[in-house]
Amino acid sequence: MRIINADGAAYPNGFRDYRVCYSYDRKHWYRHDTSLDDGCLNIEFCPEQDSVYFAYFAPYAMERHHRLVAKAQSAEHCSNRLIGQTLDGQDLDLLRFSLDVGKTRKTERRQCWIIARQHPGETMAEWWMEGCIDMLLDIDEPLTQQLLERCDINLIPNMNPDGSRRGHLRTNAAGRNLNREWIEPAMDSAPEAHLAKQAMAETGVDFFLDVHGDEALPYCFIAGTEGLANWESTRQAKLDFYRNRLAHLNPDFQTEHGYPAKRPGEANLSMSTAQTASLYDCLAMTLEMPFKDTTATPDSTFGWSPQRSGKLAESCLQAMLDYIQSDHML
Repeated sequence: MRIINADGAAYPNGFRDYRVCYSYDRKHWYRHDTSLDDGCLNIEFCPEQDSVYFAYFAPYAMERHHRLVAKAQSAEHCSNRLIGQTLDGQDLDLLRFSLDVGKTRKTERRQCWIIARQHPGETMAEWWMEGCIDMLLDIDEPLTQQLLERCDINLIPNMNPDGSRRGHLRTNAAGRNLNREWIEPAMDSAPEAHLAKQAMAETGVDFFLDVHGDEALPYCFIAGTEGLANWESTRQAKLDFYRNRLAHLNPDFQTEHGYPAKRPGEANLSMSTAQTASLYDCLAMTLEMPFKDTTATPDSTFGWSPQRSGKLAESCLQAMLDYIQSDHML
């Protein structure tokens, strides 16, 4: 099989050293080598069954999203709020995990926000979210108990349902990149960002994580908001604490490689993290996972996978708890 215009893709470097995903049952996704020659992606494959499915990364269908939301809202400590609808008329779901804990006054509870899949083609983000939700649904898990004693956790599992259903890589139904719409998102072009920002204003934000995937870089990493004009040592210490803690918890995560940090004053406030950090003076980060694999912890069979995305989510929750417990010291 040959994709003759691979070099015309939005991110052609995403095909360099790339191993394609394939599946026979659409449940288990494996990896197979490819080659890139003169802008053409070549896949030499001899199927073992009558038909085979190929994907850039394991898909996450809207039907699975609906099952995930339905499962989550069945728990007593999780509520599902419809915060609005998209341009295609799809629901934008907000899951809120919270416990009524008498020893923690409402004003002391931290408001943690996590969103995923602003770029709908980055399906590992919702696989991550599924792992996150599964952990939070386990009320007997000590990590879940400790988190919900201290904070309310607000999740938007899929920020871009229209792009997901339409098969877009980075845009919604209006062709807008939602992660460039956070200054004044309009309901007629970027309702998803508008509704999310509005819901966040109702609770305030003490911690914010935006979950993504990167086509080219073979690493898991976090991008901070160093470009804010008021970036200083206290903010840097908080970012360093979370990143270093996550690297300690999960060998798939590292701190050496990633996007270059912006200089103070160069922040793009149209992005969710910079806008949120600016509004709420909180730790706001972008988590990036690879479409390919991690160079330090490669898996020749599965590459970066839904399962590893979910496991990373568990580590992120632990790092979030550690950050919340130590925040007063920073």
